[in-house]
Amino acid sequence: MRMSKMYMPTLREVPAEAELASHKLLLRAGMIRKLVSGVYTYLPLGYKVVRKVEQICREEMDAAGSQEFLLSAIQPRELWEASGRWQDFGPEMFKLVDRNEREFCLGPTHEEYFTAVIKDEVKSYKQLPLNIYQIQTKYRDEKRPRFGLMRGREFIMKDAYSFDVDEEGLKKAYEIMWKAYDRVFTRLHLTYRVVQGDTGAMGGKVSHEFMAMSDVGEGVIAYCDKCDYAATDEKADVVYRVDNTGDELLEVEKVHTPDIKTIEDLNKYLSMEKSKFGKALVYNAGGETVVVIIPADRELNEVKLINYLKIGEHELEFADDETIKAISGADKGFTGPVGLSKDARLLIDSRITKMKNIVVGGNETDYHLKNVNYGRDFQGEIVDDLLLVEEGDICPKCGEVLKIDRGIEVGNIFQLGTKYSESIGAKFLDENGKEEYFVMGSYGIGVTRSVAAVVEQYHDEDGIIWPLVVAPYHVIITVVNTKNEEQTELGEKLYKELLSLGYEVLLDDRNDRAGVKFKDRDLIGIPIRVTVGKLAGENIVEYSLRSSKEKIEVNADTVKDLVLEEFVKAGLK
Repeated sequence: MRMSKMYMPTLREVPAEAELASHKLLLRAGMIRKLVSGVYTYLPLGYKVVRKVEQICREEMDAAGSQEFLLSAIQPRELWEASGRWQDFGPEMFKLVDRNEREFCLGPTHEEYFTAVIKDEVKSYKQLPLNIYQIQTKYRDEKRPRFGLMRGREFIMKDAYSFDVDEEGLKKAYEIMWKAYDRVFTRLHLTYRVVQGDTGAMGGKVSHEFMAMSDVGEGVIAYCDKCDYAATDEKADVVYRVDNTGDELLEVEKVHTPDIKTIEDLNKYLSMEKSKFGKALVYNAGGETVVVIIPADRELNEVKLINYLKIGEHELEFADDETIKAISGADKGFTGPVGLSKDARLLIDSRITKMKNIVVGGNETDYHLKNVNYGRDFQGEIVDDLLLVEEGDICPKCGEVLKIDRGIEVGNIFQLGTKYSESIGAKFLDENGKEEYFVMGSYGIGVTRSVAAVVEQYHDEDGIIWPLVVAPYHVIITVVNTKNEEQTELGEKLYKELLSLGYEVLLDDRNDRAGVKFKDRDLIGIPIRVTVGKLAGENIVEYSLRSSKEKIEVNADTVKDLVLEEFVKAGLK
């Protein structure tokens, strides 16, 4: 491609709305443009990268025995009503009504649709196992779309679905997809971890996430260096040691705590450790008022709470001051479990039941209670674990210390079981002629999010550093002075030669200053660079890699060999 003919609107200034490096650089490099918040246009350079990520997904899915479909992004309400997710997905789902008043959604995912497709076509166990996939645009009305391609309202996903006769078959399919995903992300040159994930709105009992490691990732990962335990903070089990289990039970004492509404203030006022306090959090949850009591030195894991309550994420919100006063009789900050109104549902993290003589809100403004104990002074629903994991917690598998890191979720795999086949009524006849529900798995890769993850891991202060496998072009030839005939001729010669060998080549033949060309070259991140300058008459060019500061002068006739060498190193030849 000749850059004089190319649409590549690069920017010198960092766009005001961009926060992450990937967002800034993809905008500056002329690869994407924002239409509205969370919705992006992919310009020629950016779209070439997207298609290369898609192709890697396609090749690995095909190699794993999956077959490609293309389903509509428009799905009827009836499918989602059958699975119960029309309401569960809540306001994140884009919903629309046609001229005949029939309701549809723009698909945020396709479990129901794929199940419906095979329902009337696959009738016998002899047609199983089956694995099918698509690469399709998904739509989710994110409350806070942000970070460019990381969290958008429209994005491209590779989603696959397996159908098996039993759980054993599902486990085999799950392992096959796991290995295929390993190959995809390895080919993308991403540094990643596979961690246990929360199944969330997808359902099922087992889920894993593929997290591209990044300091700016929204995902938080807890992992152990001594064993293979790794989980998202949403999923991680918390081992919490209670240090006052042996204390003698003391009499409840009412303490005046004027205007002491926070744990921090209470900690200072009473000169007691936070681990001696019980913290109350009041929510409106799925139409009821819920009070949660946890150790005050820890944070509540809202995902664990949502899963326990079996509600959607959008159905959980903090209660207002009026609701708090109605169930406790006190202002916000003084709620506790003793004498709480029966109109509130009381949930208690199991660690609270082991703690002795704790301090809690007194359900009276400006008062707390000391020496409160579960069983003697209050009771409620005991939930095994409602805590959010923290750095230094104990590994639930081997007992060593956990570490915390951040990552970008680029893929996920789910063992769904029969959730969707039962709701859609999708059955097959087993070898005994008995009707059984398909046992399903679901597997997703965020294509456009993976593009952003690659940029997050491969960039510097000057721009993007694309791995060769996903670079929009392999080689960029920069003609320093297009008015110089020797430079122009040598640039053209190299351009045509490399094209004839099957490489994707950019020829910077623009009539611009050399500095402009070099800045653009760094910004767009083409891996292999050839500079045709003052030594063109001697058949000498400058050769360099975007990933290295080293530049060497070489005979132009050797460029094709140097390019081939890079392809061999990258495993592409």
